[in-house]
Amino acid sequence: MKSGTDLINEAKGNIRQVNATEAQAIHARGGATFLDVRDLQEVNLGKIPGAVHISRGNLETKVEAVVPRDAEVVIYCASGNRSAFAAETMQRMGYTNVCSLAGGIRGWAESGGEIDG
Repeated sequence: MKSGTDLINEAKGNIRQVNATEAQAIHARGGATFLDVRDLQEVNLGKIPGAVHISRGNLETKVEAVVPRDAEVVIYCASGNRSAFAAETMQRMGYTNVCSLAGGIRGWAESGGEIDG
């Protein structure tokens, strides 16, 4: 039987992850969708400017109406675990240019990334 940590590590092994510096460069360049998969109460504490919010629990039923399958997508959560699962799911749904922000919004903020809110 696998542990939660095993599942997280498997998901992270199946996706592309970017660190905060890489994500900030993507954000500065423009054109990518930043997808916040945290719960609403977390988003209300602050988010990456311009990010789209779809909580992880609603991802599979809502993402197709909001994010085109060919979009460049940087997914983030608080620490990088939920976003890894979300990236893996989106890949299985046919999204081809998705990545997870390793360290989540915490890592983003700690490296000087801008936060709205």
